[in-house]
Amino acid sequence: MSEHSSETEVQKRPVNNNLIFGVVILIIVACVAAYILLQPDDKPTQTVEDIVTEEVPMAEFQEPEPEPEPEPVAEPEPVVVEQPVAREEEPVPEVEPLPTLNESDEVVVARMDEVLSDQVMSLMVTDDLIRRGVVYVDNIAKGKVAASHAPVERPKESFKVIEGDILTIDPNSYERYTPYVKLFTSLSAAQAIRIYDEYKPLINEAYAEIGYEGDAFNQTLEEAIDVLLDTPEPKGDMPLVRNSVTYQYAYSEWENLPQAQKQLLRMGPENMKKVKAALRNIKAELEK
Repeated sequence: MSEHSSETEVQKRPVNNNLIFGVVILIIVACVAAYILLQPDDKPTQTVEDIVTEEVPMAEFQEPEPEPEPEPVAEPEPVVVEQPVAREEEPVPEVEPLPTLNESDEVVVARMDEVLSDQVMSLMVTDDLIRRGVVYVDNIAKGKVAASHAPVERPKESFKVIEGDILTIDPNSYERYTPYVKLFTSLSAAQAIRIYDEYKPLINEAYAEIGYEGDAFNQTLEEAIDVLLDTPEPKGDMPLVRNSVTYQYAYSEWENLPQAQKQLLRMGPENMKKVKAALRNIKAELEK
Protein backbone atom coordinates (compact mmCIF):
# COMPACT_ATOMS: atom_id res chain seq x y z
CA MET A 1 0.00 0.00 0.00
CA SER A 2 1.28 3.57 -0.85
CA GLU A 3 2.28 5.77 2.05
CA HIS A 4 0.87 8.99 0.31
CA SER A 5 -2.82 9.74 -0.15
CA SER A 6 -3.20 11.28 -3.60
CA GLU A 7 -5.67 13.98 -4.49
CA THR A 8 -7.40 11.62 -6.85
CA GLU A 9 -8.12 9.25 -4.00
CA VAL A 10 -9.52 12.11 -1.90
CA GLN A 11 -11.73 13.33 -4.72
CA LYS A 12 -13.10 9.90 -5.31
CA ARG A 13 -14.29 9.53 -1.74
CA PRO A 14 -18.12 9.79 -1.45
CA VAL A 15 -19.46 13.11 -0.02
CA ASN A 16 -20.98 12.87 3.43
CA ASN A 17 -24.76 13.30 3.05
CA ASN A 18 -25.11 14.60 6.63
CA LEU A 19 -22.68 17.44 5.85
CA ILE A 20 -24.74 18.56 2.83
CA PHE A 21 -27.94 18.52 4.86
CA GLY A 22 -26.30 20.66 7.58
CA VAL A 23 -25.14 23.26 5.06
CA VAL A 24 -28.66 23.51 3.59
CA ILE A 25 -30.14 24.07 7.06
CA LEU A 26 -27.63 26.85 7.81
CA ILE A 27 -28.50 28.62 4.54
CA ILE A 28 -32.22 28.43 5.33
CA VAL A 29 -31.69 29.76 8.86
CA ALA A 30 -29.55 32.61 7.53
CA CYS A 31 -32.23 33.54 4.99
CA VAL A 32 -34.98 33.50 7.62
CA ALA A 33 -32.93 35.69 9.95
CA ALA A 34 -32.25 38.16 7.17
CA TYR A 35 -35.92 38.31 6.24
CA ILE A 36 -36.96 39.07 9.83
CA LEU A 37 -34.28 41.70 10.43
CA LEU A 38 -34.98 43.46 7.15
CA GLN A 39 -38.64 44.38 7.79
CA PRO A 40 -39.83 47.78 6.21
CA ASP A 41 -39.98 49.61 9.58
CA ASP A 42 -36.36 48.99 10.23
CA LYS A 43 -35.14 48.90 6.66
CA PRO A 44 -31.81 50.76 6.43
CA THR A 45 -30.64 52.88 3.56
CA GLN A 46 -29.32 50.61 0.85
CA THR A 47 -25.74 50.92 -0.22
CA VAL A 48 -24.08 49.58 -3.29
CA GLU A 49 -22.73 46.75 -1.20
CA ASP A 50 -26.20 46.10 0.19
CA ILE A 51 -27.68 46.01 -3.30
CA VAL A 52 -25.10 43.57 -4.44
CA THR A 53 -25.63 41.41 -1.43
CA GLU A 54 -29.39 41.92 -1.23
CA GLU A 55 -30.97 38.85 0.14
CA VAL A 56 -33.70 37.15 -1.83
CA PRO A 57 -37.07 37.37 -0.10
CA MET A 58 -37.93 34.38 2.02
CA ALA A 59 -40.95 33.65 -0.11
CA GLU A 60 -38.70 32.62 -2.93
CA PHE A 61 -36.99 30.08 -0.74
CA GLN A 62 -38.91 27.03 0.17
CA GLU A 63 -37.71 24.22 2.24
CA PRO A 64 -37.06 21.28 -0.04
CA GLU A 65 -39.54 18.54 0.31
CA PRO A 66 -38.07 15.53 1.97
CA GLU A 67 -37.34 12.72 -0.40
CA PRO A 68 -39.81 9.90 -0.09
CA GLU A 69 -38.49 7.02 1.88
CA PRO A 70 -37.71 4.07 -0.31
CA GLU A 71 -40.28 1.36 -0.19
CA PRO A 72 -39.08 -1.58 1.78
CA VAL A 73 -37.74 -4.28 -0.44
CA ALA A 74 -39.33 -7.57 0.23
CA GLU A 75 -36.76 -10.02 1.40
CA PRO A 76 -36.48 -12.97 -0.92
CA GLU A 77 -37.89 -16.13 0.43
CA PRO A 78 -35.16 -18.43 1.58
CA VAL A 79 -34.33 -21.08 -0.96
CA VAL A 80 -34.72 -24.49 0.52
CA VAL A 81 -32.05 -26.77 -0.84
CA GLU A 82 -33.16 -30.31 -0.70
CA GLN A 83 -30.45 -32.46 0.67
CA PRO A 84 -29.83 -35.54 -1.44
CA VAL A 85 -30.99 -38.67 0.18
CA ALA A 86 -27.96 -40.59 1.21
CA ARG A 87 -27.74 -43.91 -0.53
CA GLU A 88 -26.73 -46.90 1.35
CA GLU A 89 -23.42 -47.97 -0.09
CA GLU A 90 -23.44 -51.45 -1.43
CA PRO A 91 -21.12 -53.64 0.56
CA VAL A 92 -17.93 -54.49 -1.29
CA PRO A 93 -17.67 -58.24 -1.57
CA GLU A 94 -14.80 -59.54 0.46
CA VAL A 95 -12.06 -61.18 -1.56
CA GLU A 96 -11.18 -64.50 -0.08
CA PRO A 97 -7.47 -64.88 0.54
CA LEU A 98 -5.64 -67.34 -1.65
CA PRO A 99 -4.83 -70.72 -0.18
CA THR A 100 -1.28 -71.92 0.16
CA LEU A 101 0.28 -73.53 -2.88
CA ASN A 102 0.12 -76.97 -1.22
CA GLU A 103 -3.59 -76.54 -0.51
CA SER A 104 -4.57 -74.85 -3.77
CA ASP A 105 -5.84 -77.84 -5.75
CA GLU A 106 -9.34 -77.90 -4.29
CA VAL A 107 -9.86 -74.16 -4.77
CA VAL A 108 -8.41 -74.00 -8.29
CA VAL A 109 -10.30 -77.06 -9.49
CA ALA A 110 -13.55 -75.62 -8.08
CA ARG A 111 -12.83 -72.34 -9.90
CA MET A 112 -12.18 -74.17 -13.17
CA ASP A 113 -15.34 -76.23 -12.67
CA GLU A 114 -17.34 -72.98 -12.69
CA VAL A 115 -16.35 -72.20 -16.27
CA LEU A 116 -15.69 -75.62 -17.83
CA SER A 117 -18.06 -78.45 -18.63
CA ASP A 118 -17.92 -81.78 -16.83
CA GLN A 119 -16.69 -83.47 -20.00
CA VAL A 120 -13.78 -81.06 -20.25
CA MET A 121 -13.01 -81.28 -16.53
CA SER A 122 -12.73 -85.04 -16.80
CA LEU A 123 -9.63 -84.58 -18.99
CA MET A 124 -7.71 -82.55 -16.39
CA VAL A 125 -5.18 -83.87 -13.90
CA THR A 126 -6.25 -82.28 -10.63
CA ASP A 127 -3.24 -83.32 -8.59
CA ASP A 128 -0.78 -80.44 -7.95
CA LEU A 129 -2.42 -78.56 -10.79
CA ILE A 130 -0.54 -75.25 -10.57
CA ARG A 131 2.90 -76.83 -10.29
CA ARG A 132 2.14 -79.12 -13.22
CA GLY A 133 1.01 -76.25 -15.40
CA VAL A 134 4.04 -74.12 -14.53
CA VAL A 135 6.55 -76.87 -15.35
CA TYR A 136 4.68 -77.82 -18.53
CA VAL A 137 4.62 -74.23 -19.84
CA ASP A 138 8.29 -73.72 -18.93
CA ASN A 139 9.20 -76.74 -21.05
CA ILE A 140 7.00 -75.61 -23.97
CA ALA A 141 8.91 -72.29 -23.95
CA LYS A 142 12.07 -74.35 -24.50
CA GLY A 143 10.43 -76.38 -27.25
CA LYS A 144 10.07 -79.49 -25.05
CA VAL A 145 7.14 -81.55 -23.82
CA ALA A 146 7.19 -82.56 -20.14
CA ALA A 147 4.80 -85.50 -20.47
CA SER A 148 5.06 -86.43 -16.80
CA HIS A 149 3.89 -82.91 -15.83
CA ALA A 150 1.07 -82.64 -18.36
CA PRO A 151 -1.96 -80.95 -16.76
CA VAL A 152 -4.31 -83.17 -18.80
CA GLU A 153 -4.76 -86.91 -19.23
CA ARG A 154 -3.27 -88.59 -22.26
CA PRO A 155 -5.59 -89.63 -25.08
CA LYS A 156 -6.93 -93.14 -24.64
CA GLU A 157 -7.06 -93.86 -28.35
CA SER A 158 -3.85 -95.01 -29.96
CA PHE A 159 -2.01 -93.29 -32.81
CA LYS A 160 -2.96 -94.71 -36.21
CA VAL A 161 -1.39 -94.61 -39.65
CA ILE A 162 -2.45 -95.47 -43.15
CA GLU A 163 -0.10 -97.90 -44.79
CA GLY A 164 0.42 -97.89 -48.53
CA ASP A 165 3.23 -96.90 -50.81
CA ILE A 166 4.01 -94.34 -48.14
CA LEU A 167 3.01 -94.13 -44.51
CA THR A 168 0.74 -91.23 -43.58
CA ILE A 169 -1.17 -90.25 -40.46
CA ASP A 170 -4.72 -91.55 -40.30
CA PRO A 171 -7.04 -88.48 -40.13
CA ASN A 172 -9.06 -90.34 -37.47
CA SER A 173 -6.03 -89.97 -35.20
CA TYR A 174 -6.60 -86.25 -35.19
CA GLU A 175 -10.01 -86.73 -33.62
CA ARG A 176 -8.53 -88.01 -30.36
CA TYR A 177 -7.21 -84.50 -29.73
CA THR A 178 -10.52 -82.76 -30.42
CA PRO A 179 -11.72 -82.89 -26.76
CA TYR A 180 -8.45 -81.25 -25.66
CA VAL A 181 -8.88 -78.51 -28.22
CA LYS A 182 -12.41 -77.95 -26.90
CA LEU A 183 -10.94 -77.71 -23.39
CA PHE A 184 -8.39 -75.16 -24.54
CA THR A 185 -10.83 -73.09 -26.58
CA SER A 186 -13.84 -73.30 -24.21
CA LEU A 187 -12.49 -70.34 -22.25
CA SER A 188 -12.40 -66.92 -23.82
CA ALA A 189 -9.05 -65.16 -23.76
CA ALA A 190 -10.40 -62.69 -21.20
CA GLN A 191 -11.57 -65.52 -18.93
CA ALA A 192 -8.26 -67.32 -19.23
CA ILE A 193 -6.28 -64.19 -18.33
CA ARG A 194 -8.67 -63.38 -15.48
CA ILE A 195 -8.08 -66.80 -13.92
CA TYR A 196 -4.37 -66.47 -14.60
CA ASP A 197 -4.25 -63.11 -12.81
CA GLU A 198 -6.35 -64.46 -9.95
CA TYR A 199 -3.83 -67.17 -9.13
CA LYS A 200 -0.71 -65.40 -10.32
CA PRO A 201 0.86 -65.19 -6.82
CA LEU A 202 0.66 -68.99 -6.52
CA ILE A 203 1.94 -69.41 -10.09
CA ASN A 204 4.96 -67.19 -9.34
CA GLU A 205 5.58 -69.13 -6.14
CA ALA A 206 5.56 -72.42 -8.04
CA TYR A 207 7.89 -70.91 -10.64
CA ALA A 208 10.27 -69.75 -7.91
CA GLU A 209 10.47 -73.36 -6.68
CA ILE A 210 12.16 -74.39 -9.93
CA GLY A 211 14.73 -71.61 -9.77
CA TYR A 212 13.13 -68.46 -11.18
CA GLU A 213 12.54 -65.15 -9.48
CA GLY A 214 9.97 -62.36 -9.52
CA ASP A 215 7.42 -62.15 -12.33
CA ALA A 216 9.46 -64.23 -14.78
CA PHE A 217 6.63 -66.64 -15.58
CA ASN A 218 4.73 -64.00 -17.52
CA GLN A 219 7.60 -63.75 -20.01
CA THR A 220 7.91 -67.53 -20.12
CA LEU A 221 4.22 -67.89 -20.93
CA GLU A 222 4.58 -65.49 -23.87
CA GLU A 223 7.64 -67.39 -25.11
CA ALA A 224 5.73 -70.69 -24.93
CA ILE A 225 2.89 -69.18 -26.97
CA ASP A 226 5.35 -67.91 -29.59
CA VAL A 227 6.92 -71.37 -29.91
CA LEU A 228 3.55 -72.92 -30.70
CA LEU A 229 2.51 -70.10 -33.04
CA ASP A 230 5.73 -70.60 -35.01
CA THR A 231 4.76 -74.20 -35.82
CA PRO A 232 4.68 -74.54 -39.63
CA GLU A 233 1.38 -75.58 -41.18
CA PRO A 234 1.66 -78.41 -43.73
CA LYS A 235 -0.16 -78.06 -47.03
CA GLY A 236 -0.80 -81.78 -47.49
CA ASP A 237 -0.02 -85.21 -46.06
CA MET A 238 3.29 -85.68 -44.28
CA PRO A 239 4.99 -89.00 -45.01
CA LEU A 240 6.19 -91.08 -42.07
CA VAL A 241 8.87 -93.69 -41.58
CA ARG A 242 8.82 -96.51 -39.09
CA ASN A 243 11.62 -96.43 -36.52
CA SER A 244 11.46 -99.55 -34.40
CA VAL A 245 8.15 -99.22 -32.53
CA THR A 246 7.67 -95.51 -33.22
CA TYR A 247 7.10 -93.33 -36.24
CA GLN A 248 9.06 -90.36 -37.47
CA TYR A 249 8.43 -87.74 -40.10
CA ALA A 250 10.05 -88.71 -43.36
CA TYR A 251 11.26 -85.18 -44.08
CA SER A 252 13.89 -83.67 -41.83
CA GLU A 253 12.25 -80.23 -41.96
CA TRP A 254 9.39 -81.74 -39.93
CA GLU A 255 11.31 -84.24 -37.85
CA ASN A 256 13.83 -81.64 -36.67
CA LEU A 257 11.16 -79.35 -35.31
CA PRO A 258 11.05 -78.90 -31.50
CA GLN A 259 9.01 -81.54 -29.65
CA ALA A 260 6.36 -78.99 -28.70
CA GLN A 261 5.74 -78.10 -32.35
CA LYS A 262 5.65 -81.75 -33.46
CA GLN A 263 3.06 -82.40 -30.75
CA LEU A 264 0.91 -79.61 -32.19
CA LEU A 265 1.31 -81.10 -35.69
CA ARG A 266 -0.08 -84.45 -34.43
CA MET A 267 -3.36 -82.69 -33.60
CA GLY A 268 -4.07 -82.22 -37.29
CA PRO A 269 -4.44 -79.09 -39.40
CA GLU A 270 -7.97 -78.09 -38.23
CA ASN A 271 -7.24 -78.54 -34.54
CA MET A 272 -3.95 -76.68 -34.93
CA LYS A 273 -5.71 -73.69 -36.50
CA LYS A 274 -8.17 -73.50 -33.59
CA VAL A 275 -5.39 -73.74 -31.02
CA LYS A 276 -3.34 -71.05 -32.76
CA ALA A 277 -6.34 -68.72 -32.95
CA ALA A 278 -6.93 -69.11 -29.20
CA LEU A 279 -3.22 -68.55 -28.50
CA ARG A 280 -3.21 -65.32 -30.51
CA ASN A 281 -6.15 -64.02 -28.49
CA ILE A 282 -4.49 -64.93 -25.20
CA LYS A 283 -1.25 -63.27 -26.30
CA ALA A 284 -3.17 -60.10 -27.21
CA GLU A 285 -4.74 -60.05 -23.72
CA LEU A 286 -1.34 -60.57 -22.10
CA GLU A 287 0.16 -57.71 -24.06
CA LYS A 288 -2.53 -55.36 -22.75
